[in-house]
Amino acid sequence: MREFHGRYRESLLGAFWSVVNPLTMIIIYTVIFGQLMRPTLPGHESTPFAFSIYLCAGVITWNLFSEMLGRLNNVFLENGNMIKKSNFPRACLPVIVTVSALINFGIIFAIYLAFLVVIGHWPGWALLSLIPLLVLQLLFTLGLGVLLGTINVFFRDVGQLTGVVLQFWFWLTPIVYTMGSLPAGAQKAFQYNPLQPLISGYQQIFLDGTVPDFAKLLPLTLITFMLLILAARFFMKRVGELVDEL
Repeated sequence: MREFHGRYRESLLGAFWSVVNPLTMIIIYTVIFGQLMRPTLPGHESTPFAFSIYLCAGVITWNLFSEMLGRLNNVFLENGNMIKKSNFPRACLPVIVTVSALINFGIIFAIYLAFLVVIGHWPGWALLSLIPLLVLQLLFTLGLGVLLGTINVFFRDVGQLTGVVLQFWFWLTPIVYTMGSLPAGAQKAFQYNPLQPLISGYQQIFLDGTVPDFAKLLPLTLITFMLLILAARFFMKRVGELVDEL
């Protein structure tokens, strides 16, 4: 909580901005895509705000991934002074980043759920299938973020490169467009994006109100498992050298 409050410490309205920003995003997406552009999704032509629901589901969960990965990437560098002066378990820093990102996500997600209630598009019991998706996403991001964050201490270019890759990664993930709108060759290539089935799962829950096919998440689960092992082993091997490099 201290880390979360620290974001708004110097602002006049404080944590109020954590509500205003996502609310503004939902309103903009709803007005632009739901009322002005009126794009249609195959099979959802009669569903009001269908594209807004689809878009917000992808953007909100992507933002959680992007925020966590970006902050984990620099977590050891940003806390360099504290690491040098204090003796505490270094592994708690990624946990603090994760909890802080989850609090921010929880606020945004609550506003999104309120939006679904207002427009009469509650996903029902399928909402419970969000939990395993969210756990898988957090573990994947944690494994990748700790690995990159540790490497970034020794090779600072990793931090800059991650920002560039995230921008390409966003547009290579079906968030502002659908898989069906892509050529057949691109659809096949996009299946190698580990986040594609995850984001599609979120969109399916909120747009269709159905449970996603968890079998499609098996590759991401295996990648997550390997990343967590690799990140833990690399971090434990290099943790003694962190102070010298910071």
